Amino acid sequence: MGTGEIGLPSLRLLLARSDCDVVGVVTQPDKPAGRSRALKGSIIKEIGAAHGLPVFQPVSLRKPDSLNTLQTWNPDLIVVMAFGQILPKSVLDLPAVACLNLHASLLPKYRGASPIHAVIAAGESETGISVMFMAEGLDTGDVLLMKHEQILRRDTAGSLHDRLSEVAAQALSQAIDQLSSGSAVRSVQDNLAASYAGRLTRADAIIDWSLPAQQIERQIRAMNPWPVAWTTIPLGDGTRRDLKVFSAITCRKSADEPGRILRADGRGTLIAAGEGAILIRQVQMEGRKRMPAGEWQLGTPLLIGGIAGGTVPTP
Repeated sequence: MGTGEIGLPSLRLLLARSDCDVVGVVTQPDKPAGRSRALKGSIIKEIGAAHGLPVFQPVSLRKPDSLNTLQTWNPDLIVVMAFGQILPKSVLDLPAVACLNLHASLLPKYRGASPIHAVIAAGESETGISVMFMAEGLDTGDVLLMKHEQILRRDTAGSLHDRLSEVAAQALSQAIDQLSSGSAVRSVQDNLAASYAGRLTRADAIIDWSLPAQQIERQIRAMNPWPVAWTTIPLGDGTRRDLKVFSAITCRKSADEPGRILRADGRGTLIAAGEGAILIRQVQMEGRKRMPAGEWQLGTPLLIGGIAGGTVPTP
């Protein structure tokens, strides 16, 4: 059961193992995509169909007919990663051996929908994949095993996502080996140590220039490639435009007002933060392509000394 690309290596692992017989794939219904808004299936659907597997796309697993479909598959094991629906107890109780979830954090920290973004924004030095026996709560089940992964200095949510997708497949392989040999151990999570990472919105990506530069730089990396950190920028003609920020570095200390545009040159756009300053390196303005800030500034008359910042733009 999966929808996001992070589950793809795990699906491929299951398809490649000689001791696993994948009887079906469950993924979210097709959704509009691209400028044409044509319906498009998930990558999990594409790979499942390419291997001749039954693909089930329920609107809700809580409907009786959804359970009936899964019962006909008579699964020993259900593997879930980035599926996008909460599994009801009737589904959790269905497999003969276990219902496993691959979660992209070291539980009980960062339960919820956006753990990869959260660990980068928080400045954590490591994260990983937790394989857990699923329960009715949100990522509360007993942990079977965990694999650790270092967070690199320049990691974005995208780069860490890609590495963790491969770590997840490795962790799943170990979990299946342990289940097959009868050596799997259940470790109860410490709920008092739990933290949560909720579903992201564009509002979470607004840059608050009153924060320390280091915190802003982590937010920019955490929001790349989605929903992408952004701010409004004052232009020399008196208008303001929304600007997406894909990368930046922290710079010297600054006593200027947070958000003040200090400099714009070939190296980027320097903006004062609550502590220090941020040099914006890669940006995208609406209607334009993503590009280095130095290149973008050639055709954009910034108001040097103006204050960056703003509210949520209209989608």
